Amino acid sequence: MNKLLYLVSALLLSTSFFGQKDGFWDKERATTKEIKLSAGKRTLIKAEDLPVGTTEFVYRITVLDENQKLTSSLVSVLKAIPDPTGISQGTAGAIHLTSAISGDDKCTFALFQEANAANLFLKEGKTDRACWEQKEKVNKDAKLISSSSLCLTNLPNLWFGFESQNWVMNQKIVLEVVPWVDYKASRGWTKQNKKELETEIARLDFVSSLSKKEIFSGEFIDLLIGKYKYKEFKDLLLSEKANSIQNLAIQAVQNTKQMNDFLEFKRKTAWDFYKKNQHQKAIDYILKEIVDNKWAQAKDYSALGDIYIETKQFVKAKESYFKATQLDNNQLWYQLKYANSLVFNEDISQAKEIHKKYKSNNIDVKTSWIQQAKFDIDFYKSKGLNVDDFKKILRILE
Repeated sequence: MNKLLYLVSALLLSTSFFGQKDGFWDKERATTKEIKLSAGKRTLIKAEDLPVGTTEFVYRITVLDENQKLTSSLVSVLKAIPDPTGISQGTAGAIHLTSAISGDDKCTFALFQEANAANLFLKEGKTDRACWEQKEKVNKDAKLISSSSLCLTNLPNLWFGFESQNWVMNQKIVLEVVPWVDYKASRGWTKQNKKELETEIARLDFVSSLSKKEIFSGEFIDLLIGKYKYKEFKDLLLSEKANSIQNLAIQAVQNTKQMNDFLEFKRKTAWDFYKKNQHQKAIDYILKEIVDNKWAQAKDYSALGDIYIETKQFVKAKESYFKATQLDNNQLWYQLKYANSLVFNEDISQAKEIHKKYKSNNIDVKTSWIQQAKFDIDFYKSKGLNVDDFKKILRILE
C-alpha cells in the first residue's frame, strides 16, 4: 500500500512540474505486439510507422514466462506523464515504465532504422548497424529514445531485433512503443524542406527590389508553414500553389512594411512597357497589378492619365487625373495635369479657372506652374497631339 501511494504521489508531482505540453503521446499509433520466441533463436518486429513529428519515443520490453500477463499497458502509464522530460529524468514515470511483472527468461535486442540492417541481424546476428543495442541479457527494459538518437533519422521506420538467451525453454516477449509527437514538428517542415521554399521565393520577380529581403523571406516562410503542413503544400496543384504563394508573398510584404518597395517594382515594370511603346500593356499592368488590388496612389492614376493622353484617350485621362487630385489635393502637379486633360476634352472654361487659381504657385522648389504648363504643351506637341486650344490657356499664363 505504501509503495502504491508513493507511485501515485510521485506521478502527480511529475504531471504538475511538467504540465506545459508541446506535443502528445500518440496512443493511436502506438505499437503493442506479443510474440513467442524459441530458445536461442532470433526474430524481427517492425514497429508501427512512427508518425511525422516524432521527436521521442518510449519502448518497453517485457520477457514473460509462458502464463504471465502484463499488469498495465505502456499507454496507460504514459497518460500520467505529460511529456518525455518526466521520463528522461528518471522519476516515478521511469519507475513505472518497466513491467511490474516479468519472468526469469532473458533476451538481448537491438533497434534498426534500415530494413537491410535489420535483416542482416535476423540472418547473422550482426548489430554493427543498429541505432541502439541492449547487449546485456534482460527480462525487462524500458527507455526513452530522444531526437538526438540515430533511431529517429529515417522516419517512419523502426525495427526491433530480438535474440533469445534461453537454452531450452521458449519465451514470450511483449513489445510496446509509444511515440511522442511534437506539435510543431508534426507539420513536417524540416530544415531541408524549408530550403525548398527559398527556391519558391527566388522565383518571385519583385524580391530583388525589396530593401529587407531576408526579413521578407523569413516572414514568408513562417506564413507558409503556419498555413500548410509540408505534405499539404506538396499535394497542391500547380495553380493552387502559385495562387497561395502569391497571396502569402503579398501578406509577407505588408507584414514587413515593404509595400512601397513592392509598388515601386510594379511601377517600374509598367514604365518599362511604356518605354518600349507597349502602351496598352503598361495600362493593363497598372490596372491589374495596382488599381484592381486597391493599392493605387495618386501617382498611379497620374501615370495612367499620362498614357491615356498620349494615346488620345482623353476621357479616361480626365477621369484618372481627377482621381489623382482626390487622393492628393495638395500636389499641384496633379492639378495641372487635370487642367490639361480638360483642355483636351474641350472644357476650356474649367481649365482656365484652375490655371487662374494656381498660376502664381510653384509645382516644386525649382519649377513654377507657368514653366511646367508651357513644358507640357511643348511635350504634347512633340507627341503629335493637337494643342491649338492651349493658346487660350497661354494667354492667361502670360
